[in-house]
Amino acid sequence: MTITERKTSLHRDIAPQPTVRKGRRDSQLRAAILFLIPASIGFVVFFAWPAVRGLYLSFTDYNLLRPPTFIGFDNYLAIWSDPVFWNSLKVTLQYVVMNVGVQTVAALGLAVLMQRFTRSMVVRGVIMLPYLIANVIVALVWFWLCDYNLGIINAALDFFGLDKVGFFGNQDIAMGTIAMVNVWRHLGYTSLLLFAGLQAIPKDVYEAAEVDGAGEWRVFRSVTLPLLRPVLAFVLVVTVVGSFQIFDTIAVTTGGGPIDATRAINYYIYQRAFERLDFGYASALAVILMIILAGVALLQNKLLRANESDLER
Repeated sequence: MTITERKTSLHRDIAPQPTVRKGRRDSQLRAAILFLIPASIGFVVFFAWPAVRGLYLSFTDYNLLRPPTFIGFDNYLAIWSDPVFWNSLKVTLQYVVMNVGVQTVAALGLAVLMQRFTRSMVVRGVIMLPYLIANVIVALVWFWLCDYNLGIINAALDFFGLDKVGFFGNQDIAMGTIAMVNVWRHLGYTSLLLFAGLQAIPKDVYEAAEVDGAGEWRVFRSVTLPLLRPVLAFVLVVTVVGSFQIFDTIAVTTGGGPIDATRAINYYIYQRAFERLDFGYASALAVILMIILAGVALLQNKLLRANESDLER
């Protein structure tokens, strides 16, 4: 056997067989499909089908007592001239601004403090604890704490000679009180997300800034914030979308009052659907809310350049 024939034989022996590769790909594909089936069923049952059903019902007159009747865009035209809808949208926007603004600033400050002074797992667990409590429980606890007659907060104000405050009964501060309750609950979760983003920033960047003589504020403004932008964009999208869907805190505290001061759009949808049994109109409201949320999320991603990182430059 010549040298050329030996090389050809050796190459034939060690070369992977196409059938083996194809069989391996088929087995991997079957495994992937097997893992995707439960998630796909959940997506179709709990998201895709309800979304399609809701979109259809938004063009109908439906109240559970009779089959849906197609009425075209009448629900949407009625919403356009509905003052309660516009008031609920204004109230929701007020809540979003207060909740997202205070929560983001406070969480960013807390994340920076954790990075600079302590990285203890115990501290992170304590900070995360409020988020692990059900939102309804948190709302009920704060509703009791802020009670005008029996609440500890008003008892403390009275003890120091200050006037009591109707936190949930005053239309001027009721929505702000609800916003602060939710800030307290979500602050730890948001700060830990930002803390994880801070951990990903290379230390040599800070060392270079210190060599250049940059102060604390200059480093935070010129180094930390730009490099934290992708994580900050994600946090803002999540908090804004979540804030637009505020419901449970309102449901167990104010019930949309006083005088519609806390009737957010999600709570208005609930009232039209389950109190007035006007499911067609409520579905149209839900579709409008979905469009608003999609537009807000896309606008945030565009303005914040969420898919870019200054580390890659």
